[in-house]
Amino acid sequence: MKDEVAQLIRTLEQARYDAMITADTAALDELLAPELIYTHSNGERDSKGSYLDRVRAAHFVYHSISHSVEDVIVYPQAAVVTGIMRADVTVAGQRRQLNNNNLAVWTRSEGRWCLSAYQPTPISGVSSPAAPSST
Repeated sequence: MKDEVAQLIRTLEQARYDAMITADTAALDELLAPELIYTHSNGERDSKGSYLDRVRAAHFVYHSISHSVEDVIVYPQAAVVTGIMRADVTVAGQRRQLNNNNLAVWTRSEGRWCLSAYQPTPISGVSSPAAPSST
């Protein structure tokens, strides 16, 4: 049973990152718990509502995300995911490259799993502006 839940959580993590790339706020709305605490690598925090509002307003534009799931620890009503996330993202008009360890907490309520908390930690310092392109 724990292996099945761990695989489901891996699938949900992929769906969340896919929805971030496509700015699919309807999908994100389904994946995020009402009480979500979404911490960003710069230390800012969003609730579910403020995060979705910022995605809708293109405050966050995810150009690419690569992520790995290193471990999924399953409890009866929660799952803790650790991994690494690298992203090319524009935040408030500024392009950034992110290189983070991350911790995601999924909780089960009313028969479905939702992301309740997310915390990235920069691996090599604070996120940095993207290198200028040579065109």
